[in-house]
Amino acid sequence: MRSYGQFCPIARGSEIFAERWTPIILRNLLLGCRTFNQIAAGAPGLSRALLTRRLRELQRVGLVDIQPKADGRGSRYEPTPAAEAMWPVLHALSDWAQEWTDLTTEHADPDAVLWSWVQSSLRTELLPERRVVVRFDFHNRGRRNVWLLVERGGAEICRFDPGFGDDVTVRIDDPIAFARWHLGSIAWADAVRSGAITIEGPRDLRRALPTWNGAPEAHAAGHRT
Repeated sequence: MRSYGQFCPIARGSEIFAERWTPIILRNLLLGCRTFNQIAAGAPGLSRALLTRRLRELQRVGLVDIQPKADGRGSRYEPTPAAEAMWPVLHALSDWAQEWTDLTTEHADPDAVLWSWVQSSLRTELLPERRVVVRFDFHNRGRRNVWLLVERGGAEICRFDPGFGDDVTVRIDDPIAFARWHLGSIAWADAVRSGAITIEGPRDLRRALPTWNGAPEAHAAGHRT
């Protein structure tokens, strides 16, 4: 972290916060990521070497507490009170970007949307008690299928077929619409009606699936309580 050499609090804060990838790493930590792999999963494109360096830098300035895991395999990363106090900064940045920047195809990586959904806004209280497998079809973007495995009150993203059979299939033809739905900017019904999203499966699951998505920022606030 390089110093601006200025007394100004904005300059001093920017020395920490404005480093590339630092806001994303802080976001992931504040959303509940506690292992190296969990943090990395929410930062596609960030090399493991750079993530290691950034985490050490955040530890040095008092934003991350790094401790060995109980089983001795790897480390556990906990945001400090100073990091928790960054939430208003992240929310303000989010509000500004929502109003003043455009969401383009470059930003609408459906894999990232799925990660955000599961990590930050999954309404676990509405998940079915039985196991449900949802296959997401992103083939129009030259990608493999991705599965959402819902069971035991939670969900995980699978890059390979979990082998239980698909209960629901969701085809994403417009990644921007998928991202906007996740953010709460458009209704699921409108995205389906326009053909941006196609969903197939039993009626009860087709109706239930969109309710599993909550407002990302509202859910994130729960990590502060």
